[in-house]
Amino acid sequence: MNASPLTLPDEDPVLRVMPMPADANVHGDVFGGWIMSQVDVGGAIRAARRANGRVATVAVNSFVFKEPVFVGDVLSIYARILKTGRTSITVDIAVYAERSGAVADVVKVTEAIAVYVATGPDRRPRPLPAEGHG
Repeated sequence: MNASPLTLPDEDPVLRVMPMPADANVHGDVFGGWIMSQVDVGGAIRAARRANGRVATVAVNSFVFKEPVFVGDVLSIYARILKTGRTSITVDIAVYAERSGAVADVVKVTEAIAVYVATGPDRRPRPLPAEGHG
């Protein structure tokens, strides 16, 4: 029995991006560091919306590469807030690749959990605004 094909989550991604040849090695596999950078950007977008302003990455609690990413894949990055503290925001980030081809194949390629802290103009931690204000 074949499993049903994977589809993208039923929500808007925080970021969509396509890796280019400069983002890959000679075999066409995208560098893990490039993927990590995109994950950090996606997580920061979600955290900055909740913080209603500037955030800084303070930790990456987990990062798993599940499948390779190739030049030409369309990556959709999804991020949801797991928890908040006084200044911190923990974000669960998932990355899906739509493989190019006659029939688009969707694969979950990366999962991560990152922690961001809201910062002020002095780049020092600041309290998060009340829920619903960011």
